[in-house]
Amino acid sequence: MKKYFFASVFALGMVTAVSAQTEDKEPALSEETQVEAVVNKDMAAVQEYKEIKATDLPQPVKDAVAKTFEDATITQAYKNEKGEYKLVIATASNGMKKASQTVYLNSKGEWIKKQ
Repeated sequence: MKKYFFASVFALGMVTAVSAQTEDKEPALSEETQVEAVVNKDMAAVQEYKEIKATDLPQPVKDAVAKTFEDATITQAYKNEKGEYKLVIATASNGMKKASQTVYLNSKGEWIKKQ
């Protein structure tokens, strides 16, 4: 009985090994290259903005945030070379825990949609 069990396990192993060798696969290098390209693209988008102090924001940007988000606090501010601002604001929702939100504005205080 043991011989039949070991023979069937051996046969199953051989079939698996043979089928693994015959499958056509793309080289793993191309997957790594794609991942690196995505990571590099994402890092470029992240590095595009440089952190600044919230007090250094132009008055139209501060006014737009205050008008749209009552009782909001600007927790982080970033600026890119185009003069666009990325703001992380904390808003209280119905007296509950503060929620964090990221918004984008230009130097005139106009809202920008980012994806």
